[in-house]
Amino acid sequence: MSKAFTRESVEDDEEDLAPLPALPPGLPNYMTPAGHRAMREEFERLVKIDRPALVQVISWAASNGDRSENGDYIYGKKRLREMDRRIRYLTKRLENAVVVDPREQENLEQVFFGATVTITELDGAGLQSLTYQIVGIDEAEVSAGRISWVSPLARALMKAREGEVVRFQSPAGLRELEIEAIVY
Repeated sequence: MSKAFTRESVEDDEEDLAPLPALPPGLPNYMTPAGHRAMREEFERLVKIDRPALVQVISWAASNGDRSENGDYIYGKKRLREMDRRIRYLTKRLENAVVVDPREQENLEQVFFGATVTITELDGAGLQSLTYQIVGIDEAEVSAGRISWVSPLARALMKAREGEVVRFQSPAGLRELEIEAIVY
């Protein structure tokens, strides 16, 4: 079949990509300075290094002739669409970012954005101590101890003080946590 009768579908490629974290409507895009710096560095690397190198590979592949069976060209174009999507996403997030430096927090005895909180889970078989830092949506990584400020746990911890017991509804049911320490 001739390439003239087939159609590359951008929509099909978009469906394969993982959904990006959504910012709740009407809420600011808070970020820590470290998270903002990491996002800015990724944006700069994509725009100045990775994308130009990929465009060069695609140009070379296109010059090899028949594009319908040219794996380098087809894969390169798909990768370029993914990269452009990521660049657009980073551009929007960086434009709307509100950088909040936790070191400038004045009310150190309460939990606010950027705080690192050590909690003890009072429910269950034994006392389990966990530490989380409350960060922006794009910085959240639970396995590394960073939770988004819009998560149910972070919302329950906000404005609490050391020694207080906080209750919140999690997917596993009602949980009780005692705040052991707050560090900025």
